[in-house]
Amino acid sequence: MLCVAIIGCGGISPQHIKGYLEFSSQCRITALCDIYPEKAQKQKNAFLLNDAKVYSSYKEMLQHEKLDVVSICVPPYIHAEIAVYAMEAGSNVLVEKPMAASLEECDRMLETEIRTGKILGVIAQNRFTAPVWNLKQIINSGVIGRILFAQIDSLWWRGHAYYDLWWRGCWDKEGGGCTLNHAVHHIDMLGWIMGRPKKVTAILANLAHDNAEVEDLSIAVMEYEKGAMAQVTSSVIHYGEKQALKFQGEYASISAPWDVHTFRSQENGFPEDNSELEEKIKKQYAGLKKLEYEGHTAEIADFLWAVKENKRPLIQGKDGRLTIELVSAIYKAGFTGAAAELPLKENDPFYTAAGIRNNIRKFNRKGKSVENFTDNKISL
Repeated sequence: MLCVAIIGCGGISPQHIKGYLEFSSQCRITALCDIYPEKAQKQKNAFLLNDAKVYSSYKEMLQHEKLDVVSICVPPYIHAEIAVYAMEAGSNVLVEKPMAASLEECDRMLETEIRTGKILGVIAQNRFTAPVWNLKQIINSGVIGRILFAQIDSLWWRGHAYYDLWWRGCWDKEGGGCTLNHAVHHIDMLGWIMGRPKKVTAILANLAHDNAEVEDLSIAVMEYEKGAMAQVTSSVIHYGEKQALKFQGEYASISAPWDVHTFRSQENGFPEDNSELEEKIKKQYAGLKKLEYEGHTAEIADFLWAVKENKRPLIQGKDGRLTIELVSAIYKAGFTGAAAELPLKENDPFYTAAGIRNNIRKFNRKGKSVENFTDNKISL
């Protein structure tokens, strides 16, 4: 029986708790930790975790508890610090998105994983949803041909008060704005499907949140080795929150939410429907095996399997690092006004969190803040 702890008992922690409780024959939650212990106690009571001990210090918890798995659900600026300490204390670590606030911190986590022999996983739960999982399978099959262009719409809406929380909207704590903390899911999925681009250009802005230092809108264009391109829009100013992953292939376009379009060329070059290929793709999609679990629960299932079998999980530290590299490249391009070449090297100013802070522009000055919201639910 694996012993599990949750560090950080705010809005996203219930997704982890529910996931672990789904596999009660494999693991049990023995500890909950939050700098506000009343938050940990609230989750303990809500989920009837009667045997779980509550801590206000993760170091104290890791010194007193023998933990096989630790879920880290705290703000990004302390992900690396806690993950390194937990792995050195003998625990396997599943860390919430984004993996860390910089590539240097990601590399420190990866080095610790190798040195300690522990397993490091990074939450990217949207890969474990049917529309995205199936989209990846269709692309891998080659039926739409080589990807020519991807359009990634990570469109969210957050009210002005969203950035009143003490750590949000601060470069030194949140690590960035919507590009890092909202579009991270979509950027992860883009990296999963298309890999690392060779060049990134971008523009950044803060248009509606004058209580945040960070961007609330970014638009990036990525160029790949074989000439393919991707456009990534990251936003917290979009009403409707219509998010999508759209891929234009050589023979057809597909997207999540699921949609498919394909043409054949007429003699004059204008399009006409290619109903045969469209039906073939739809039939192939309909025949894909259904996921047993989705979201956080599915990723937790995979991570528990990895710990039990001492294997690598589906989403590893290197995957989380690629996402941070793409985000860092967007920030570099957006703030320097020049294309960012990838990979980003260790001597690049945007490799470290301090380097990023020294090379960005604060869009606004964050003034008054609140410690907690009464309802800290997170939209998924």
